[in-house]
Amino acid sequence: MKITFFRYFVRQTLANIFDNRLVHLVGVGTMVIAFLIFDAFILVFVNLNHWTEEWGRPLTMSIYFKGTPERVVLESIEKELLHFPGVTIKRFISKDDAMETLRRQLGGKAGLLDGLEENPLPASLEIILSRDKTGDSLPYQMKTRMETIDGVDEVQYSQEWIKRFQAIMEAIKLIGIVFGGLLFLAALFVITNTIKLTIYSRKDEIEILKLVGATNRFVKIPFLIEGSIQGFLGGSLALIILFLVYITAITKVDLGIGFASLDIIFLSPQFTLFLLLMSIIIGFIGSTISLGRFFRT
Repeated sequence: MKITFFRYFVRQTLANIFDNRLVHLVGVGTMVIAFLIFDAFILVFVNLNHWTEEWGRPLTMSIYFKGTPERVVLESIEKELLHFPGVTIKRFISKDDAMETLRRQLGGKAGLLDGLEENPLPASLEIILSRDKTGDSLPYQMKTRMETIDGVDEVQYSQEWIKRFQAIMEAIKLIGIVFGGLLFLAALFVITNTIKLTIYSRKDEIEILKLVGATNRFVKIPFLIEGSIQGFLGGSLALIILFLVYITAITKVDLGIGFASLDIIFLSPQFTLFLLLMSIIIGFIGSTISLGRFFRT
């Protein structure tokens, strides 16, 4: 008996979608736009978070010099650095080396540097700090100490801007919650009104079903399935479009200028399933709201 009812509900749902295909097409199209904007925001946030974790894994420090440092100054700094625990001196980059690296990163745009009268890039010494041996205060202590040495212009370490970036990420997360909530309400509004239109277009049929003894639940189920399918189609198409844009982006977007180690990642399978489930739930809730209003009148 349950299988018979299930077949009936599925047939009714598909017939309703076909009979009102224009209304459903507009509804699904609107939902695709709403979900696409939300999913794109999620994708950007996921990549920003991924890059933050990748950059923050090794704790690096760069010591920039005024002009070209003498060998004795470098040796003095290297000795000073060895007094700190977990420090590995990676390499010294001269002004010419820095310019050559920049030219390689610019590739075909390297000609932009030909007009420079002198090399504006500073010489630097790159070091790596072991995270399991360094505390939060050690990089700051090293920075303060190094900047007191003659010939040192500035000291920067990755943890500084990682913390700033994380603060920005928190603000983006808050904006994302508000933005996502608005998109959720927009999608819910679209579903509710689409289902409402189909309900009113079949008002006479529903009245006949109720007159012959059909329960409210029996009448509602096809519409609930219909809303869930609509949400699923809207969410699926949005993710497909986003994936196609992602495939295009990773082949067209140039991340070579100072970002050679970065890669753009797509949403994980778990995240994708979650977004699909969310779109189905939105469709179901929208149908429930619309039906509730109808059966109260």
